[in-house]
Amino acid sequence: MVKHVVMFRFGAENKEEALKTAKEKLEGLRGKIDTLTSLEVGLNINNSEAAYDLVLITEHPDEKGLDAYQVHPAHQEVVAFIKQVAVARVVVDYNK
Repeated sequence: MVKHVVMFRFGAENKEEALKTAKEKLEGLRGKIDTLTSLEVGLNINNSEAAYDLVLITEHPDEKGLDAYQVHPAHQEVVAFIKQVAVARVVVDYNK
């Protein structure tokens, strides 16, 4: 099992709307990608300057499953939107 954890910071312009839309789009991936076995999206409630705005945590059966998820057209559609509104991204992938 592989866990994929991504955190994003969003730009100030239309931030709340962008966060809402990103969350909806990410959650809309459920059931669309065979190798996506679990998906969780969280919006930040921490006021620290170190905090990011949104976290995505997904699970995949193995690294090939993660690779398939990343190139899947449904995922790429969400990636295109997030690239327009996010100003920073960090990621960790690990074997569970």
